[in-house]
Amino acid sequence: MGAGSSLFLSNEELGKKDDDHKPTKLPPIRSSHWNAARAPPRKSVKRLLVAFAVGAAIYLFIKNIPTDVGIHDRRRPVYTPHNLDDDLRKPQPMPKLKPVEPVQPPKKPAKKPAKTKSLADDTAPDSPYNGPVVFPSLAVSLQAIYSTRGGYADNKNVLFAASSLKSAAALLPLACEMGAELTSYVHFALMSKSEILVDELLNVNGIDDSCKIIFHDARPSLSASSTATRLKTGVVRAMFHINSYMHPQVVLIDGSETEESYFLDAMRAQSSEIPFNLIELPTNGLKRLNWISKLDSSALSAWNKVSIDILIHAPPDGAGNLIRLLKSLSAADYTACAIPHLIIELPNKVDPHTENFLENFQWPPAGIRNPTGTRQLTLRHRITRNSMTEEESSVRLLESFWPVDPRYSHVLVLSPQAQLSPRFFHYLKYSVLQYSLSGTAAYQEWDSRLLGISLDLPSTYLNGSTTFSPPAPVKKGTEEPSSPHSQSSTPFLWQAPNSNAVLYMGQKWIELHDFVSRLLYMQHNTATTPSPAFFTDKAVSKRYPSWLEHVLKLSRARGYWTVYPSKFMAKSLAVVHNELSSSPEEYKSEELPEGPADVTENSLASGPLLDSLPDADFTTAFNDMPLLLWDGTDTTLNTLDDEAAKYTARFRDAVGGCDVLDPDELLPIPKSTRDLFCSKGG
Repeated sequence: MGAGSSLFLSNEELGKKDDDHKPTKLPPIRSSHWNAARAPPRKSVKRLLVAFAVGAAIYLFIKNIPTDVGIHDRRRPVYTPHNLDDDLRKPQPMPKLKPVEPVQPPKKPAKKPAKTKSLADDTAPDSPYNGPVVFPSLAVSLQAIYSTRGGYADNKNVLFAASSLKSAAALLPLACEMGAELTSYVHFALMSKSEILVDELLNVNGIDDSCKIIFHDARPSLSASSTATRLKTGVVRAMFHINSYMHPQVVLIDGSETEESYFLDAMRAQSSEIPFNLIELPTNGLKRLNWISKLDSSALSAWNKVSIDILIHAPPDGAGNLIRLLKSLSAADYTACAIPHLIIELPNKVDPHTENFLENFQWPPAGIRNPTGTRQLTLRHRITRNSMTEEESSVRLLESFWPVDPRYSHVLVLSPQAQLSPRFFHYLKYSVLQYSLSGTAAYQEWDSRLLGISLDLPSTYLNGSTTFSPPAPVKKGTEEPSSPHSQSSTPFLWQAPNSNAVLYMGQKWIELHDFVSRLLYMQHNTATTPSPAFFTDKAVSKRYPSWLEHVLKLSRARGYWTVYPSKFMAKSLAVVHNELSSSPEEYKSEELPEGPADVTENSLASGPLLDSLPDADFTTAFNDMPLLLWDGTDTTLNTLDDEAAKYTARFRDAVGGCDVLDPDELLPIPKSTRDLFCSKGG
């Protein structure tokens, strides 16, 4: 036995022969330092098995996870209608405006949801509830209005909102009247803590399926037992969701003490935060402002932007006229807007009666809400003692006002002989919104022609000697007048301006400034002495102030017109007294011819504006109104344009120098008249 074999034998085998032990082949040695391999520990094997099992479970779970269940975020309700994103990406047809085609509200669901006993759970808590805000009924109605283009910022949606049931009862009839006009999509959102059934609320207020409004139940769950803080949060959250799906152009609420304070606070805060246009209808304002239902969403969105200044040029004598006018201004109803700024131009020598009256005159009038206590009265006293010339009188009046925002800022020029109705301001506010800021006005570009809005019906033509006769209504086919006062109940458009009681649009006032500035400069610096007869000849009687001649020239050159009320409407707006009339200061030294003797003065009517007036006075479009040239001749729009082109050519010939200008330099420019004066710029 070799040495290698004896190493693996035990003591008992030492005595055996080597033949009993056959040699065994050993594995080859890899190196001289080889060590035997260790078996894997049992713990490592277990870990590998556990990891494999967990991985297999995760794989099976992911492979079989359901794919037809939407994500449900429990923190805040998010209402996403089916394929809404695709619908919003596709341009929806815009609701057509009158007179093209009336707006139709979205179709109601074929089957109404079953009535519930209460919005609260059967296990409503006895103590005030302040839990998460959830809206059980809001999602359904919001998902149904995607056809109103609520996903876009520019649409035709108008929202009425209320919390108090009394406020809801007052707003619902107004919302129905607006819906009947078919010019906007009218919505009503209830954010009350009351658990009254929606159908019951509508039935109590006489609202049926004929009322074209879209109702939204925006009350949170458990509203009756909720704290004021939770209810206020509910209003904030509801407006967030409503704005996301509706983007209302304006929100109308009851701003009186009838409405809940938490609701008013939340709506006012959200109107600045979101933001949106908010109209707060004051106490009894729903009856006095019933004409608001005639306005569309575009006009209502500018409700808080419109501002009006009042300008009065006081004469050296005739204190009684001025005092009567100021008293009528103080008695007027300014519910429709913020109190206007009042500017009174005083002569060098003020009448003692006028001076005493102004010492105690309050503006804004007592009783009108004025939280800041700001005085809106400006008195301008003239320094020069001499009587004013035509040029000085015109310049002084025009320099008394300049619009802050020409699109929304306008001036009401009043003669001291005028006396205003308590509701004159309602008519002005409606007319400005309807004729310059409504969707129809924008589509047909009414504001490009509109020079002013008159409150009175002139008694004479501009020559001051011929009695004025209002035009007859425009007949449509074989249509005959259908009411006793239809002959006198039609507003009309006249190229002739007015100085008794007329609102001048801000953009046209700026253009008038530029026109008078260039005209006076030309007259003082022209090489021709005297000025051409074209600029000195008068078409306006000296019974009217001198600045009216400049307005007429601009109106004839541009083809502008002024809206005049019907005879029936004029009785509800203003009256001009002629018994104490006096000549303008610049013509005091001249003997003027007597006016017509058959002029009669009307008495002012009273009562709500819309209730006592024919519907035609509010709904007549410009293209349905009679149109007169400056001299009172009936005309058409094409003829008016032709006459304006002829007058412009004569004006430029009198100025001279236009033949060297390019045709593009003779095109009218907004708020400028340099093309009339053949000026290259400046």
